[in-house]
Amino acid sequence: MFRTTLLIISLLIYQNSFSQYTDIINSNRPGNSSGAFSVGKNILQIESGFFNAKEKHDLLNYETKGFGIDFKIRYGFLYEKLEIVINGVYQADEFSDLRYNPVNSYDRKNFKKFQLGAKYLIFDPKKGQEDEPNVYSYWADRRFNLKNLIPAVSAYVGVNVDSKDNPFTSSGVNGISPSLAIFTQSNITNRSVLISNLILDRIGSYQNDFQYIISLTYAFNQGFIGFIEKHGIKSNFYAENKLSLGLAHLFNDNLQIDAGSTLNFKNTPKINYINIGLSYRLNLYPSR
Repeated sequence: MFRTTLLIISLLIYQNSFSQYTDIINSNRPGNSSGAFSVGKNILQIESGFFNAKEKHDLLNYETKGFGIDFKIRYGFLYEKLEIVINGVYQADEFSDLRYNPVNSYDRKNFKKFQLGAKYLIFDPKKGQEDEPNVYSYWADRRFNLKNLIPAVSAYVGVNVDSKDNPFTSSGVNGISPSLAIFTQSNITNRSVLISNLILDRIGSYQNDFQYIISLTYAFNQGFIGFIEKHGIKSNFYAENKLSLGLAHLFNDNLQIDAGSTLNFKNTPKINYINIGLSYRLNLYPSR
């Protein structure tokens, strides 16, 4: 399954002690890419969306129509640099085998993804710069600095939990498998941010995926941003290249809404996804 991508990250205030706390919500919605920075210590954030999914495969002569829910629950745990993540995608659709007359159709329902993981910031190019704000934001607007091209880098470790006979995974995939990733993030202009992800997923299973994601986001003003994302997947089960476009709106400091779409450029299968979603932050620091 695929969600269109938009990564909205907020203006951070640099303090004498290193902090990733943000005055504005820091969301990964509505897409698959993840930024390098956490939500901040003791911050609980829920990011979820509803999507409509259509696929048609000309070679295998089938089509699917359905809907689903994707979600991330993010919590800043123990340190500002550390984030615990629960990430899931649940889809229900109708699979129609067009080789038969009448058409052979049946319903499918399951998690396309259910993953528990942790992300840790291993390099921050802004750390120790007390003479200027530490900005990781799509919403922020400031002058260009060549040093902004140096990316922040985080490492991610997770485990996938897959059920037996899942119609959305390769045959034989069942139980627990690890996932490893590197996330980078850099400001390339005063209004744009570049995110890249390199991911090894379901390592050692019958569906060992390599994925890359490149996401570019542009802030039109303090309330709206646009994004474009390229997502590539390569495994013995599935190979894909997807393009996502969309918009997000900062409704208030703790609430973001978004909408987007995803497509590809082949017919094996041809995909079309449309999604809407929101992100909500609960600040557990009373003093903030």
